[in-house]
Amino acid sequence: MTDRIAIVIGTKAELIKCMPVMLELQNQNKEYWFIHTGQHPVADACKEFGVKQPDYILSEEPKKSTKFWSKINSNSISWCFKMIYSIRNLIKELKPKYIIYHGDTMSTAVAAIASSKLLNFNKEWENVHLEAGLRSGTLKEPFPEEISRQISDRFSDILLAVSDLTENNLNKQFKGKKKVFKVGNTILDSSRMTYNKAKMKFKEQYEEYVLINIHRHEHLNNKENLTKIVEIINSIETRGIWPLHDNTRKFLEKYDLFDKINTDKIEITELKSYEEFIFLLAHAKYLIADGGSIQEESLVFNKLCLILRNVTERQEGLEVGINFLTMDVKEAKEIIYMMEKGIDIPEFENPYGEEGVSKRIVELLK
Repeated sequence: MTDRIAIVIGTKAELIKCMPVMLELQNQNKEYWFIHTGQHPVADACKEFGVKQPDYILSEEPKKSTKFWSKINSNSISWCFKMIYSIRNLIKELKPKYIIYHGDTMSTAVAAIASSKLLNFNKEWENVHLEAGLRSGTLKEPFPEEISRQISDRFSDILLAVSDLTENNLNKQFKGKKKVFKVGNTILDSSRMTYNKAKMKFKEQYEEYVLINIHRHEHLNNKENLTKIVEIINSIETRGIWPLHDNTRKFLEKYDLFDKINTDKIEITELKSYEEFIFLLAHAKYLIADGGSIQEESLVFNKLCLILRNVTERQEGLEVGINFLTMDVKEAKEIIYMMEKGIDIPEFENPYGEEGVSKRIVELLK
């Protein structure tokens, strides 16, 4: 029992990235505890991915896609403090060998703090930050994710980097004071194994389309940014498919922007399962997004991607030449025009490594 691993997950995105590690543990008959903070509902996704349901759920899951419409308010801050207390008490009772958490969400930061030496001076476990070392260069964007990932790196014992760039960030910051390992990005395993299942279920659409994904809070809480985004998206010539998050719809309607979307060209849909989303991504003409994981998935499937942000913590896609970063309306429209006409995709080695990342992580911990 003392060799078991506790995996703390709060959001569906974290589950997607941790899922192949969980499956690898299951394939090797290694037991683990699945601790869910309740930030997002995950029951359906667990069934979809073939991982077990949470052993512990620390707060009631929301009925819709997210517990908090805004990440920084009295409710979310209060929830974070409660989660630190709950996670700390639970892992002191379980006494695992490792506590793993992923990414840059509120759940990630509270898991790192709750399992750290700060609150457990004589702890015998090691806490592990999966997908460590990402840096946008400014604490303001994305907010509060950039703060969450820096908190998580600082309070962790073991940092698992996804690329040369993130490994260098960590070595430069901590100067040998942390255990840093470059293992690659689990999105390689998640997206590929999901696509292999999805292509047995779904048929490629005959008509070309652009896949759209917008949900970042720094945009949703900013009418000016969201107005720019709608104008940019309306400029596409190819048909667009936009699976809409609950909170994105809420703010589009709040700012009277929902009715300004050109629905003659853009099909608004409900959120897709990860299987269907990855299938759509793999066959899209190009992508328009503001999220993080989709930038990584664009490299897996060699898809051009316009990133509607001022900065990104994922520089790798910009360096290989298939991601384009801007929030300037004129520049974004010019990029869309070029992608519509066709841009040759350069040959490149994926900076996130090769498939099998999850097996490497499990072997490393063993």
